[in-house]
Amino acid sequence: MGERDPKRAARRLAGRKVLVVGAGTRPDDDPHAPVGNGRAIAVLAAREGADVACADVSVTAAAATAELVGAEGTLGIAVAGDATDAEQSAAMVAEAVRGLGGLDSIVVNVGVGLGSGLEGSSPEEWDRVLSLNLRAPFLAARHGLPAMAEGGAVVFIGSVAGLRAATNSPAYDSSKAGLYGLTRHVAKEGAARRIRANLVVPGLIDTPMGRQASTKRVSRTSSFERIPLGRQGSAWEVAEAVTFLLSDRASYVTGQSLVVDGGLSAV
Repeated sequence: MGERDPKRAARRLAGRKVLVVGAGTRPDDDPHAPVGNGRAIAVLAAREGADVACADVSVTAAAATAELVGAEGTLGIAVAGDATDAEQSAAMVAEAVRGLGGLDSIVVNVGVGLGSGLEGSSPEEWDRVLSLNLRAPFLAARHGLPAMAEGGAVVFIGSVAGLRAATNSPAYDSSKAGLYGLTRHVAKEGAARRIRANLVVPGLIDTPMGRQASTKRVSRTSSFERIPLGRQGSAWEVAEAVTFLLSDRASYVTGQSLVVDGGLSAV
């Protein structure tokens, strides 16, 4: 599945103000490399009518996504910062509020996998993975919820690695499993102000990061043939799930996980 025709956009997010943390796409030398999840989410949110603050540790990547958002006819602003740093996380939220004139939705799309097995994973690698994959979403929620309007939505991006020992990185699998607990807690706290929180759980998605992972781990490529739908997913399909959960069509959905994996985890 490729990028959706802009003419088919339902404008489900008209008037929304969305912060996407991790909105850049990892650099890739292949001119035909696919888009990453964060960029697809930001662009599709704009196509659905939202103004989007595109945050990334790389100011260049954030600016590139913000330009694509603007091309969809809505406001796109670039925000640079380290999502694992408490002060920078708070600053990103504050800059999004200033630039967009408010905030009602946050998407956190960050993640890294390091280490190989228990013996092949250093304590430093464990800390780095948990910092980006779990601390950063916690910080975004901690600083973001007080700044959000009532009736807003938070969406975290997880992985099927949170459902089973899907990779050889204990830190990655553990951090993605932890997102389920964080999602439920944010949903519980946010409910008092009708702020929903949900988790999108991608499977094997064709992104620059996914392709780079496949070159390092042959078992990832061999998993393709086990996908019931017979192919990898695209970042646009992940973005479709995210925009649904951000929209009023999911107004009674909170504390839940939506798996987007072509059936891989079901068989």
